[in-house]
Amino acid sequence: MENIIFDQIKQEVTSNDVVLYLKGTAIFPQCGFSANVVQILSQLGVSFKDVNVLEDNIIRQAIKDYTNWPTIPQLYVKGEFVGGCDIIREMYESGELKGLMESHNIPMAEAA
Repeated sequence: MENIIFDQIKQEVTSNDVVLYLKGTAIFPQCGFSANVVQILSQLGVSFKDVNVLEDNIIRQAIKDYTNWPTIPQLYVKGEFVGGCDIIREMYESGELKGLMESHNIPMAEAA
């Protein structure tokens, strides 16, 4: 069962440039940490696929096991796990997140 779920996660994160596993949706995040990462990606103007872990407890646990990372949200860029809320915020504030997006040729339309 776990292999099937891990394959599903791998498919999701490799077939989309940017994927955010979060509590809620991009339009309606249901926790402050998820809302914070959505806001950061929106500030950068990055389009992303959102996966609501609250809709599926199996995915909710499996994504933590997949990365060996205990918290949600989790951000993936080009199939690679980038981090959770604190890491994403620090990378955004230092400019590193923008650089990561640029290095992976992720289109950005920064908010004015």
